[in-house]
Amino acid sequence: MTYKKLIPGFGYREGQAVSLDRTQKTLHQDLLARIRQCGDDGADELFFYDLSLTDEDHERAILTIKEAARAVDVPIIAGGRTRKLEDIKKYLYAGAKAVFLDVSDDDNIDLIKEGAHRFGGEKIYALLPDLSYVKRGEEFGQLGASMLILNLPKETGDGNFSRELADVLKPHHLPVLVLCGPYQTGTDDSLLQIPSVEGMIFSDSPDDPQSCMEMKQNLQERGISVDTFESRIRWEDFKTNSDGLVPAVVQDYKTSQVLMLAYMNRESFEQTLKTGKMTYFSRSRQALWLKGETSGHYQYVKSLHLDCDNDTILAKVKQIGAACHTGKRSCFFKPLVQKEYRDTNPLKVFEEVFAVILDRKEHPKEGSYTNYLFDKGLDKILKKMGEEATEIVIAAKNPNPEEIKYEISDFLYHMMVLMADRGISWEEIMEELANR
Repeated sequence: MTYKKLIPGFGYREGQAVSLDRTQKTLHQDLLARIRQCGDDGADELFFYDLSLTDEDHERAILTIKEAARAVDVPIIAGGRTRKLEDIKKYLYAGAKAVFLDVSDDDNIDLIKEGAHRFGGEKIYALLPDLSYVKRGEEFGQLGASMLILNLPKETGDGNFSRELADVLKPHHLPVLVLCGPYQTGTDDSLLQIPSVEGMIFSDSPDDPQSCMEMKQNLQERGISVDTFESRIRWEDFKTNSDGLVPAVVQDYKTSQVLMLAYMNRESFEQTLKTGKMTYFSRSRQALWLKGETSGHYQYVKSLHLDCDNDTILAKVKQIGAACHTGKRSCFFKPLVQKEYRDTNPLKVFEEVFAVILDRKEHPKEGSYTNYLFDKGLDKILKKMGEEATEIVIAAKNPNPEEIKYEISDFLYHMMVLMADRGISWEEIMEELANR
């Protein structure tokens, strides 16, 4: 099924979120906090308009995009200050899924073609500043753009405007995102009903910050397909206990750490699907319990699974803060019995070795080979990287494949030293690989 996308849009200037209209009114002092909130609350993507006026502020905008890409799981569309191919590269390398270029600037027309050739058309969008540019949509597509972003006037009128817009867009084959002001029920709903409109970018509002999950529920009631949580198995098919409850085992969606065990009834299950936040039934209070309602330690749903007997739910969540009322990350922190074993989980091994390397960097140890590399500097680290890469090639040509694993291990170690030296984490590497 094809879903219509809801995309909160933020202007950026001097470290703050500003409105996307000409007033550039300050919306939020803490832009990253609001971006995290939108990312957790059902946004399909995020739109970041770099309105910086100085090179220094532009670099801060790039850093903000990078931090936002680390903080949220949804794709980011960025742009606004593109003068050369290097600017597109900066946005993409900061973590943007795609870069938009304002076609009212003639220089950006050539950049669309260059950017599509260099990075791929799927990463280049054309921003149309008004309706007069729509007739050139196919031209931008031929240059390599894969998406049109149509900047609509703040007041788009009633359904008549949507019908007119649908007629204008009909000849075009490129998908379209419409860029509007704050979401308006009714008016903006009709825009999403246009077949070629893939989604809506709406300006955030400081007075009434809107929840994407709530907006999606409203749109769904109006017959518009949006990406919400819908269970493939009916509650009637669950096997509940004598109290009508089902236990829910809750895990961190990234680490798979078991965080807690709680119970759900039908109402709490349906509320969880509706809001995207884990809601339980408190057996002691005999009432619904939204996790984090008082503490702010919400659990945002990433996935829900039912076991083979239909009597236990496995929830993978993004946990804000601590899951346990004691302040511990997990409720399961009391050891009973334990047998020593070697954990060969790839990511955990990488993180543990990397943690040792970072510790050596912060707390040098005499005689440490890692500290020797840090002391010698970047050129020495790069030289060793080259040597180890060559050793992998030689080992691969030899009859004994056992040599390859040793050389790859040496290479990975030196690569992690390079990562530590350059301030790059495993999480960033994994996110980049996932984006590809």
